[in-house]
Amino acid sequence: MALVHEWFGATGGSENVFRQISDLLPHAERFVLWKDHDATEPNLRESWLSRTPLRHTKAGALPMMPLVWRTLSRERFDVVISSSHAFAHTVQLGSPEQTRYLSYVHSPARYVWSPDFDGRGSSPLLALPRRILQSADVRLSRHVHSYAANSQEVRARIARYWRRDAVVINPPVDVDYFASAPAADQGQTRDYLLGMGRWIPYKNFDLIIQIADAAGLPVVIAGSGPEEAALRRAAERVRVPVTFEVRPSKERLRQLYWGARALLFPVHEDFGIIPVEAQACGTPVVGLRRGGLLETVVDGETGFLVDSLDPRSFVPPVHQLRELSPDRVRAHAAGFSEQQFAARMAAWIADALR
Repeated sequence: MALVHEWFGATGGSENVFRQISDLLPHAERFVLWKDHDATEPNLRESWLSRTPLRHTKAGALPMMPLVWRTLSRERFDVVISSSHAFAHTVQLGSPEQTRYLSYVHSPARYVWSPDFDGRGSSPLLALPRRILQSADVRLSRHVHSYAANSQEVRARIARYWRRDAVVINPPVDVDYFASAPAADQGQTRDYLLGMGRWIPYKNFDLIIQIADAAGLPVVIAGSGPEEAALRRAAERVRVPVTFEVRPSKERLRQLYWGARALLFPVHEDFGIIPVEAQACGTPVVGLRRGGLLETVVDGETGFLVDSLDPRSFVPPVHQLRELSPDRVRAHAAGFSEQQFAARMAAWIADALR
């Protein structure tokens, strides 16, 4: 059996999924395109692409990936399971007649299929290369026997782009850790709003600051990213206190979740692990009625979903947060646990191998 993943970074949701699948199948060989220099994951077999300068540029390596996945190894396997957000699902390590191929999909490559979500593929100059890569993506993945998607959102994209169906298996979230905070953390006064994630444009952290200002509440911006300077400038223009927590540890993040009145999440995500972590702490989510939040938030029970990107649209839900039950919020998050993921993955694999 072989497990296949794209590039392997030190942190990330897709890497965590790959680890969880590896735990289910500990004797499988594990292949990646390359491993980032700060990633400590053991026993990963890197592709020949890792020995080229392209390992330092994902965009530059993209056109080569279909070739790499077809020349990954001369070994042949009975079962190959890919963890794919680019072209890993096109891998071949044996003929489709003799090898069973399963693919867990985080998303069809967004910069190839959905440039409106990912600006890296939105340039008009890339229209032709995108069409070529789209054609290759479909043609080179016909041998996949079964797909799993990380959300209903991604399942719909698989159907739209690849004309294939998929079962939905939500990613694993360490809800037990976040729910079991020390008593001192659980006793916080919940007097601020929280934004958490990568500080990049489409995550809308500038909007989070504006929402907090419109609601008249302090806000904590946690994470890191290239937008830090712009966000600090935005913080100087509002009337409410804005605190930045750069690269908080997992323990500190748990404290921040438990101290927040709500997590603000005005972004269209494929799934979104952060909103589930927050709910595991009894912290409701106020976010967009789009994408993964339609699956992870029960509107009016574990948070509130908003249709507009106007900061003023978020103010009434923020002032209704006291109506929600923290116990109900935590109970909902339990459905996305690592144990639930393992059970659903095991069932999918067993069914696909029948």
